[in-house]
Amino acid sequence: MASQSPFVADPTPLEPRLRRPFSTLALWLLVCFAAASLGAMFPPDAFYEALDKPFFQPPDWLFGPVWTVLYALMATAMWLVATKLSSPRRERTRARSAFLLQLGLNALWTPLFFGAHEVGLALLLILVLNVVVIITIRRFYRVDRNAARLMLPYLAWIGFATALNASLWWLNRGV
Repeated sequence: MASQSPFVADPTPLEPRLRRPFSTLALWLLVCFAAASLGAMFPPDAFYEALDKPFFQPPDWLFGPVWTVLYALMATAMWLVATKLSSPRRERTRARSAFLLQLGLNALWTPLFFGAHEVGLALLLILVLNVVVIITIRRFYRVDRNAARLMLPYLAWIGFATALNASLWWLNRGV
């Protein structure tokens, strides 16, 4: 039997995970940006403006674009996990639960920091968020490695946000 040329497409049918409906992606984008919209209800105010800022505080205009990209990456990662039908349902469910928990914690941070002006409690919350995001990435990795990789910029950014939150707390302890 002659071997097939490496340039000829594989005639085997597509794996079920490759048939990802874009409506599922749209749903996860909606979920992620709904969580993000909560933050828009609590913009920085005079309290925040009066805080002493650390030297590494980025300009305020940077946060919107960065978060937009991160929420899109998070939604895409969740989409990859949700539609990987070759992975056990239990693993996908555990990954989705961790994802929704971290998204909820993420959504709570802005009202706590900017709305309630609780810099210390927001710091505790974001520390917990870091742990839950790491758990989420580990669970994603069990289902789809690319999904886990898409969450790494988010982990890096919240690590930076944690350092920023900690610095704001430290510099403004008496406020």
